Formats: sequence, structure tokens, C-alpha cells
Amino acid sequence: MITLYHLGVSQSDRIVWLLEELGLPYTLEWFDRGPDNLAPPAFTALHPAATAPIIKDGNTTLAESVAICEYLCWRHADGKLSVAPAQDNYPDYLYWMQVNNALMAVFFAKMAGGEQGISNPVIASSVTRREKGYFDFIEQRLGEVPYLAGDEFTCADIMIMFNLTTLPMFSGKTVTFGPNTQAYINRVTDRPAYKKAMAIAGPAARRP
Repeated sequence: MITLYHLGVSQSDRIVWLLEELGLPYTLEWFDRGPDNLAPPAFTALHPAATAPIIKDGNTTLAESVAICEYLCWRHADGKLSVAPAQDNYPDYLYWMQVNNALMAVFFAKMAGGEQGISNPVIASSVTRREKGYFDFIEQRLGEVPYLAGDEFTCADIMIMFNLTTLPMFSGKTVTFGPNTQAYINRVTDRPAYKKAMAIAGPAARRP
């Protein structure tokens, strides 16, 4: 049985979503954030990196969303929702699986700057350019294909949705997306597995 260690309001909700999409049985162990809004010691003790999500499958304990997605798809679902190297859209899949971390880096750089903004003008300019570039590319891509890796829904879509839905909540600012991106968000969040996962472990969910 797969155990998912879920930290409230974190990227681990995407693994609940993946498990629901794949129809895999799992146990959810919930951890609330502490008064400092950080993971509690009981969670950070689970893995040296001390980051969410974390899964345990037999003797395997694994962190990092991309690694977990690929592990679950290939070890337990015959590659469903992943893309194999021999497929034509494999390069697209690889790229979009990684964009999540790039957007996270931009987000945390902006958060570190606080209300006064990033003090170093070179870094500030670079962060702004990168953020705009990524979101412009997402909008362009979704004007060409229905999903980021191509015609089919994949883990690349599961990876990116946190950045388009939950992450903006932390900034306290309203984010306006282009029409292609907004239609994509509406399409993906209408999936039954997404709705179920958010009810179980999304940002508005609470410990059972």
C-alpha cells in the first residue's frame, strides 16, 4: 500500500490528484503546519530534504513531485499519464514537467523581496522577465495544443496546476491569465479526479 504523507496547503495535493487519476489505493497521513506556517518536526523527520510531498511504498521513501509522479506512473500504472522516450512528444513532456520548479523559484524570489520588492535591480529585472516569459509561453503553448505535453492529459498538467491555482493565493494578489491558459485551467479543474483530490487534500480541505 502506498502511503502519502500530506502537508496541509502544499504541493502534496497534486500527488493525491495523481493517485486518484490512476485509481491506485493509498493511505493518506495528514500533517498540519505549525504556528510558524512551516511543516512540523514529525513531518520533516520523514525525509532528509524535509519537503512535501513524500511517499512511502514498501521499502522506498521518495520525495520531489516529479520523481514521485514518474515513479507511480511507471512502477504502478504501466506508464499511464507519463510519456515514454520513444514517443514524439517526449521532449515536450520533459520540458513541461520541469517548468513547475522554475516558476516556484521565481515566486520565492519575489516573496523574499517583500513589499519593497527585490533590492538588486539586475535580479529584479531577471525575475520579472523570467516570470513573464514562462506565462507567455504557457499561453502560446495552450493555443497550439489542449494539454502541455500535446493532445493527451499527462503528469505535466498535474505538475503545473499548483502554480496556476494554489500558488497565487500565497501572494495575496489576483493573477489574470490569458484566454488559452484560463480555458485550460477550467478544463483541467473540471476533471473528476481533480475535484475529488481537492476535496480530500486541497488548500481548503482540513484534516479528516
